[in-house]
Amino acid sequence: MDETTVTLTIDGQEITVPHGTTILDAAAQLGVEIPVICYHPHLTANGLCRVCSVDSGGRVQAAACVTACSDGMVVQTDNEKVRRGRRVILEMLHSTISLDESPEILAMMEAYGADPHRFDEGERRTAPVYDDNPFYIRDYNQCINCWRCVQVCAEDAQYTFALTFDGRGFHTQISTFANKPMPDTTCVFCGQCVGVCPTGALKPKRQALLEEGMNPDEVFFATRRRRR
Repeated sequence: MDETTVTLTIDGQEITVPHGTTILDAAAQLGVEIPVICYHPHLTANGLCRVCSVDSGGRVQAAACVTACSDGMVVQTDNEKVRRGRRVILEMLHSTISLDESPEILAMMEAYGADPHRFDEGERRTAPVYDDNPFYIRDYNQCINCWRCVQVCAEDAQYTFALTFDGRGFHTQISTFANKPMPDTTCVFCGQCVGVCPTGALKPKRQALLEEGMNPDEVFFATRRRRR
């Protein structure tokens, strides 16, 4: 028996992969696309959003981005139980924050038949919009707590550690140490956090000003003044 590989079945297709391969990666090799939100191929997978969860025969569904394949595993990535789970996750996410600038997530909601009004009576997370630097804004009313910005600012790329989590449970949000303005942190304004953000929570300042109605000349002089 080759202990360096495992053989499993995904949606009726058998595949042999190296030991430690995640269900998400194995499925991709078969051309099976599993939806993701918090996952990014260049960052450490953390299984936070659970949208990628699949039916692997266990008591609960398994997050495909962090669950390693095992020998003999039988995985279903799109049965009714899986679709129902994803639908509820998306509905709860929509009830908590604004997804107005998250077209990929909105398309996912439509694909799974999620009802955007199912949990309208639930409490929404709210936060101020932080416009404290010349390069980007932070609007955590659109933040899904995917952890991508925190990871890319830390060991996964930049090693700057300017971003972290603040609060607990429902009130958890991305923040800086002691909630300091971004220029007073270790941030070097590399822009990698903006690049990996899947929503409008982190947005380039120039883009935000253009969306507010400024013309390119006005944007240029506005951002130039703010750098001084």
